[in-house]
Amino acid sequence: MLLWQAVATAAVAVVAGFWAGGDAAWSAVLGGTVNLAANAMYGFAYGLMRPTGPGGAVIAAVRAAASKILLVLLLLLAVVVLFRELVLAAFLATFILTALLFRLVLIVRD
Repeated sequence: MLLWQAVATAAVAVVAGFWAGGDAAWSAVLGGTVNLAANAMYGFAYGLMRPTGPGGAVIAAVRAAASKILLVLLLLLAVVVLFRELVLAAFLATFILTALLFRLVLIVRD
């Protein structure tokens, strides 16, 4: 899943770079990185918990999802506040694409 998101991030960054320059490429990279980091956090947080039974697995998944959402919000805020040259179209396009890929990878099996 992270590989698909990284490839999509790189592809959008290349297109954004040709379309609007270096700031757009960096904006696209940051948009994808927000979801990459959040999904890595989800896996890490879920892996820390040792669920015993179905109820424990649900609680672990909810806690991991809460940590993912919190990290997404913090990273979005950090990017918007700290990166003054943000190209919003490139940033949001990559962010939304990588968020949708997370769901797609769960549906499609290799």
